[in-house]
Amino acid sequence: MKLKLLLLVCLFVSSLTIQAQRNCGSMDHLHNLLEKDPGLEKRMQSIERATQQFINNPQKAVNGIITIPVVVHVVYRTSTENISTAQVNSQIAILNEDFRRLNSDATSQWPQAADSEIEFCLATVDPNGNSTTGITRTSTTVTAHGTNDSVKFNSSGGKDAWPAGDYLNIWVCNIGGGILGYAQFPGGPANTDGVVNGHQYFGNTGTATAPFNLGRTLTHEVGHYLNLRHIWGDGNCNVDDFVSDTPTSDAPNYGCASTHQSCSSLDMVQNYMDYSDDACMNLYTSGQKTRMRALFD
Repeated sequence: MKLKLLLLVCLFVSSLTIQAQRNCGSMDHLHNLLEKDPGLEKRMQSIERATQQFINNPQKAVNGIITIPVVVHVVYRTSTENISTAQVNSQIAILNEDFRRLNSDATSQWPQAADSEIEFCLATVDPNGNSTTGITRTSTTVTAHGTNDSVKFNSSGGKDAWPAGDYLNIWVCNIGGGILGYAQFPGGPANTDGVVNGHQYFGNTGTATAPFNLGRTLTHEVGHYLNLRHIWGDGNCNVDDFVSDTPTSDAPNYGCASTHQSCSSLDMVQNYMDYSDDACMNLYTSGQKTRMRALFD
């Protein structure tokens, strides 16, 4: 993913039974892409080498606030799935609070917690140069879109992506299967680049459903989109998330297991890249900030 920073004006202003545990489909989606695209692994390795060079290089080409233009594609079958503009706006506000460390539930427990200096705004200009709200709405006959990217194409009952070099594409729909959301990691195809989020776990109003009703699903998935892995590295204590200041862990945490220890240390269950409930999450670390910002350098 190569995202250009555009000078766009920012706007800051149910059919699925809720699951008790967070379920992110990003790694399954990645494995499916790796099977389909033999060149993806090499591209991701190249991105990782560049990321490590950035981490080790004290001279940064990109400094200050990075602003990412966003388009939210609402793909709906029922009126409930056709979420309100207010629900979309609540989610964009949450992204900005979480990535800028302005969230009201931030604590001082983990001193490595950091402001990523990344912000998001709904696009005001579409790919054709026309004025836009940054929200598209598409009626579909598809009951559940799953994680096979069908929601990302007009031809399969979804909505085609806007150019990935200009916008962060976010599709909001009924995913089904207990999946809250999934993201494409950097290096994947441009026409599927972006994040898919279940409407029941988007923003903090409207159809947002507890315990995933505070907008942290998208915060988590955008972390993947910006090249963050799950905090436990999707493996045991010997598997890394490529971030030096997150404690090693051997499995996801659910709920808010604030005293849980694994790999001889306290788990950072408050990190957005764990599987904790929304109300438990409150931070990205300095190391995660550096890793995300490497993509723009």
